[in-house]
Amino acid sequence: MALHRLLSIVMGVPQVKETADYYTEFGLRPDGDGWFATEDGGRQLRIVHAPTRTLLALHVGVDSPDDLDRAAAALGRLGFESRRGPDDLEAVEPATGVRAVLTVAPRLRQAAVPPTPYNGPGRVERPGVRAPGVLRTGSVRPRLLGHAVVGSPDYALTHAFFADGLGFRVSDHIKGQGAFLRCSEDHHNLLVLRSPVAFLHHTAWQVDDVDEVGRGAQAMLEGRPERHVWGLGRHYLGSNFFWYLKDPAGNFSEYYSDMDCVPEDQLWTPEDLEDGKGLFAWGPPPPPSFVRPEDLAARMTGAHSAKGG
Repeated sequence: MALHRLLSIVMGVPQVKETADYYTEFGLRPDGDGWFATEDGGRQLRIVHAPTRTLLALHVGVDSPDDLDRAAAALGRLGFESRRGPDDLEAVEPATGVRAVLTVAPRLRQAAVPPTPYNGPGRVERPGVRAPGVLRTGSVRPRLLGHAVVGSPDYALTHAFFADGLGFRVSDHIKGQGAFLRCSEDHHNLLVLRSPVAFLHHTAWQVDDVDEVGRGAQAMLEGRPERHVWGLGRHYLGSNFFWYLKDPAGNFSEYYSDMDCVPEDQLWTPEDLEDGKGLFAWGPPPPPSFVRPEDLAARMTGAHSAKGG
C-alpha cells in the first residue's frame, strides 16, 4: 500500500502543561516544542493549546512522490482541496477540521523484541524462573503510537476523505457508526466514529505485552484512581489487550499490546458488526462515559468550560 505508517498527531487541549505532565508520566519522552517521543517511532505526539480538546493534525508516511500525486488526484475527484509540496500533501477534512499530512518518509522497521515466555498446558517456556512480568521494575515506555480515534458529525464525509481520498484501507465496520481504517500493517491506525460533534476520543500506544499494559495502568493509577476508564480487557476488533485512562483534558489514552496485523500480501475480509458487539471479547463492559464521553453534551450546546474542555 502507498501509505505505510502513522507518523504523528497534533493534539489540542485547553490545559497544555497538565496534559504534557500526564503524557510524560504515561511514558512518553518530552522532545521540545510540545513534542513527545516513543521508543521506536520518535516524535509522535505534539500537544498545543486549543479551546477544546481536539485532534488538530494527523501525519502519515508514504513511499514516494507518486503516492502524493495519486492521493491529490483522488481527493480532487471527491471535491476536497489539497496543497501539494515537494515531499508532502496537506488537506483538511472539513467535518472534523483534522489537517491530514502525507509525507514521503522511510518505512519503520521495529527491532524484534524477544517473545515473552508463557507457560501453558503441556508447554513450559519458562522453566525454573518467575514470570518476567512480575520481575520488571522499570517504567513502562510505549514503543509507538498505534492509532487515534476521532468523532465526526459527518461520518460519511470523513470516511470518504480518509478511505477514498487519502487511501486508508478498511479493516472492519461498526454498522453505520464507525470504521476501523489502517495506513500500516496494524489492524487500524484511525477509527472514525459517528458523533454529534468533532472531538478526539482516544489515542493508543503500543507496549511489549499484556504485562506492560497492566504495569503501565497500575503506575498511572497509584494515588490517582480517577484516571481509570476501562480495562483490563481484550478487544474483538483488532484483538488487542487494552486499558484506558483519562488525561486532564478528558481524552482517553490506551496502553495496548497484541494487535492484529494485515501484511500487504495478505487478504483481510472486513466484518460489519452491530454497535457494541465488537468492542470487547472479554473484560468488564465499557462504562457509559467511554461510549459517550461526559463533556459531549456541553460541547453540543457550546457550554463547555476551559477546565472540562
